[in-house]
Amino acid sequence: MAGAIIENMSTKKLVIVGVILLLFQAFSFMVGGLIAPSPTTAVHYLATKCVEDAKTDQTTKWFMPWGPNQCHKIQDFKEAFSKKIEANHIVFAVHIPLPNKEMSPWFQFMLVVLQFDIAFKMYNQIEDGAVATIDVGLAYRDDMLGEWTEMAHSIEQRKLGCNFTTTKTYENEGRYYECDLLPFMELGNVAHKYYLLNIRLPVKERNKINVGIGEIKDIRLVGIHQNGGFTKVWFAMKTFLTPSILIILVWYWRRITLMTRPPVLLEKVIFALGLCMTFINIPVEWFSVGFNWTWMLLFGDIRQGIFYAMLLSFWIIFCGEHLMDQTERNRFSIYWKQVGPIVFGSFCLFIFDMCERGVQLKNPFYSIWASDVGIELAMAFIIVAGICACLYFLFLCFMVFQVFRNISGKRSSLPAMTKARRLHYEGLIFRFKFLMLVTLTCAAMTVIFFIISQVNEGHWHWGDYTVQVNSAFFTGIYGMWNLYVFAIMFLYAPSHKRYGDEQSRGVGNPASGEDIQLTTTITHVDGPTEIYKMTGKGAQE
Repeated sequence: MAGAIIENMSTKKLVIVGVILLLFQAFSFMVGGLIAPSPTTAVHYLATKCVEDAKTDQTTKWFMPWGPNQCHKIQDFKEAFSKKIEANHIVFAVHIPLPNKEMSPWFQFMLVVLQFDIAFKMYNQIEDGAVATIDVGLAYRDDMLGEWTEMAHSIEQRKLGCNFTTTKTYENEGRYYECDLLPFMELGNVAHKYYLLNIRLPVKERNKINVGIGEIKDIRLVGIHQNGGFTKVWFAMKTFLTPSILIILVWYWRRITLMTRPPVLLEKVIFALGLCMTFINIPVEWFSVGFNWTWMLLFGDIRQGIFYAMLLSFWIIFCGEHLMDQTERNRFSIYWKQVGPIVFGSFCLFIFDMCERGVQLKNPFYSIWASDVGIELAMAFIIVAGICACLYFLFLCFMVFQVFRNISGKRSSLPAMTKARRLHYEGLIFRFKFLMLVTLTCAAMTVIFFIISQVNEGHWHWGDYTVQVNSAFFTGIYGMWNLYVFAIMFLYAPSHKRYGDEQSRGVGNPASGEDIQLTTTITHVDGPTEIYKMTGKGAQE
C-alpha cells in the first residue's frame, strides 16, 4: 500500500533529512546574527534656520543648510528678533544625509520623524490641543552641484504632545517641554543620493494658525532607513530560496498528478501554500535598486499578507483534515467558519495598509498617526491584531490537542495487531505527532514575529529613537517558513515505496479483528497518508 514519504521513508533517512533542515535553520539565524548588520539605522538631524528674503519666490527657491550655495543663516530667534526678521521668513532646512555621505537604493525606504524643541514662557505657553501647521517641501538631486528637483509639497498638521515636568513659574522660563516625536514622512524607496527638506511654520493670527504652540527653538528630525548590508543579505537569501522552493513545488505536484486518484483537499492546500511561499520569495526587490519604484513597500506588505492568510488557513485545514470526529472531509466549504475570519482579517490589514502607504504614494508626508482619530484607530488595530493572533494560536493548540486525543484513542486497537504492523503504526503515529509539534512551534514563532513587527512599526511612529530589530530574528523566521513549507511538500509527497508487501500477501497472522477493521478502513478512504486514512474512520462510520 503506497503512502506518503513521511511514513515510507526509513527512520535513518528521516533523521538525516531532519538534521539537514535543522542545520539550515541554524544557519538562517546565524546569517542574520553574524553576517547581516542591524536591519535599520537611525540618523539624527538638527534643522538649520535659514532666512528667506521677502522678494524670493518660494516655489522655486530651495534653502541649503551647508555647501557652496548655503542659505543666509541665523543662530536663534533672538537674532531674528534683533534683526526684525518675521517668523514667516524663517525656513528650517535639513539635508539628508549628513555632509560627505550619500543615500543609496540599497536603503530601500526612508522614514522620518520630527520633534520640536519648545521653551517654556509664561506669556507664550502651549495651549491644550495645540496643533502645529507645517508647510513642507521635499526635493532631490543626484549631483552635489546640480539643481534641486521638487519631489513633494504639502501643508500638514501635527498635534503637539508636550509635557512640562516642573512648575510653571517665571524662574523656570527657558526650560524645555518634553515633546513626543511626531510622524513626518515616509518614502517607499531611496532612489536618489541627496534629499532636501524645507520646513516653514507660517503664522496667521487671524486664522489661529500656529498660535498657542509655544516658543519653538529648534526642529529635530530622526531619519530611519534600512541598512544596505542587511538588504544585500536579505536579497541573497530570497535569491537562493526561490529556486529551492520552486523546484520542490514542481516535483511535489508532478508526483500528485501521477496518482490514479484525484488530489484531496489537503494536497491542494499544500500546493497552494508552496505557491504563496514562492510568490513571497521571488526577489523582485532587485529591480528597486535600479528603478524608482515607490510602491515596493506596499507590494511587499501585500505579498506578506497573502502568505500569512495562506499559512494560517493551511494550519487550520491541516489539523481539521486529521480530526476523526468530523462528519465531512475533503471539502473546503466546511472550513468557512475558520478560514472566513482569516480572510476578513487579511482584508482589513490590506485596507489599513492602503489608508496609509497607499496615500503615501502621492503624499509622503501623510500619516494616519497625525490625528486623534487615526491614532486611536491604529492603536486599536494593533491591539486587536495582537489579541486575534494569540487567540488563533490558542485555537490551533486546541485543534492539535483534539487530533492527539483522537489518535490516542486509535492506539487502543494496536495491541491486537501483529507485532510488525503494530510497530509500523506506532512509528507513523510518532512521526505525525512530531510533525504536529513542529507545526505548533512554527505557528508560535510566526505569531510572535507578527506581533513584534506590528509593535515595532508602531514604535517608529510613536517615537522610539532606537529602532533595532534583531537581524537574526528576521532571517531566522524567514528561513523557518521556507524550511517548513519545503518539509511539508517533501514529506507529504506520494512515495513510490510500498510498505507491507509481505503482510498484504498474507504473510504472518493478519486475522486479528482490529487489524482487519483498520485495514478495511484504510482501504475505503483515499488520502495522502495512512494517518489521514485512519482518522477518516469516524467519518466513514
